[in-house]
Amino acid sequence: MSNNERILAQENQDLAKTARIKYYDIVLEKGAGAIITDVDHHQYIDLLASASATNTGHSHPKVVRAIQEQAAKLIQYTPAYFANTTTATLAQRLVQLAPGDGDKKVAFGNSGSDANDAIIKFARAYTGRSYIVSFTGAYHGSTFGSMSVSGVSLNMSRKMGPLLPDIVKVPYPDQNQRLDGEDDDTFSKRLFEQFKLPFETYLPAEEVALVLIEAIQGDGGIVKAPQQYMDLVYEFTRQHGIVFAVDEVNQGLGRTGKMWSIDHFGIVPDMMSIGKSIASGLPLSAVIGRRDIMDSLDAPANLYTTAGNPVTSAAALATLDVIEEEHLIERSARLGQIAETFFHQMAAQYTFIGDVRFYGLNGGVDIVNQAGEADVEATTKIIYRAFELGVIIISLRGNILRFQPPLVITEEELNQALTILAQVFDELNAHQLALPESDNHIGW
Repeated sequence: MSNNERILAQENQDLAKTARIKYYDIVLEKGAGAIITDVDHHQYIDLLASASATNTGHSHPKVVRAIQEQAAKLIQYTPAYFANTTTATLAQRLVQLAPGDGDKKVAFGNSGSDANDAIIKFARAYTGRSYIVSFTGAYHGSTFGSMSVSGVSLNMSRKMGPLLPDIVKVPYPDQNQRLDGEDDDTFSKRLFEQFKLPFETYLPAEEVALVLIEAIQGDGGIVKAPQQYMDLVYEFTRQHGIVFAVDEVNQGLGRTGKMWSIDHFGIVPDMMSIGKSIASGLPLSAVIGRRDIMDSLDAPANLYTTAGNPVTSAAALATLDVIEEEHLIERSARLGQIAETFFHQMAAQYTFIGDVRFYGLNGGVDIVNQAGEADVEATTKIIYRAFELGVIIISLRGNILRFQPPLVITEEELNQALTILAQVFDELNAHQLALPESDNHIGW
């Protein structure tokens, strides 16, 4: 029995089923940059970046140093009661980095989930309204509030109701909603009519506090809303006094080739949530928003004992330095173009590759059957064979390849991973791949 198998067998006795989405039998030991190593000393090129939580790569030396130095001075004294120099510095820096020139404030949390909960709290407090509008395909987190506004998996609502009341979900404008030959303009207008339908039939706009959206959906399949659709929704919120908030937890911090995904649209949100890569994977999140909205709640309505503690704040400051000093935003855009070109070439060669969507080092690639429908079985064969050959890549929604390597991946490592994927596609096309024996269920 390998070390991987031994540890997993023991963990299986102790870990709740809901604690992990199953993919591969692997136990990670260490990581450096875009390379991770398991307990049996196998190395893998990481195309997942810990679910886009390690944009600066694994154990970046500058981030490690910042954590070590801060831990030697002060690990934790809750910012819920007293300030510390590191967290205060981070708050100022985040306010300056958020889109727009308006007056802003920040509130810290421990995860993207509680950041999205906080957005709900602030929006309701500021407007005095209760209704929240979110989108199908969304993943906003696993706390009760963030789970209530999510719409990507039935297991996020099954057996747990009733969820948060006064939540209305409308269709996200993803590629699966398009009609044959439909251009962006017609598509945007048609989906905006679906957005407005609740408001015209049962949902008074004056009772809606918030529209919460991912400008580019992450777990929904790496899907970017059309510009016109975003403009129409944003203008609707301006007309009706509704808070417009963007979830940047998955897609922020350079992932899309811009600092924030909303920067692709030229829209300044009223609030935004960030997490995951903000502290290179350490538990830290934040909500940044207009001062008047952020001042609508008093303590302790949204504070946590460990939120924004000195160590995670030091990691975040170092992370922001790395993004700037190593030009990771520009790097994401440049290397993302290499990956996009590769997948389009593969799509021209193989009929099982459908839609290809890339925004920086951030891609969703649909795997389909001869009828153009989702092919979950083929997708599982692809990702499992890639794993066997030394590449970590997973699926979204059953049939979408999730391509999100650390932004520090070298061009050589990227090309090596793409070469392996080309081999996998060739083997699938030649009917040489089989489902793994362990496949009782893999993926979401």
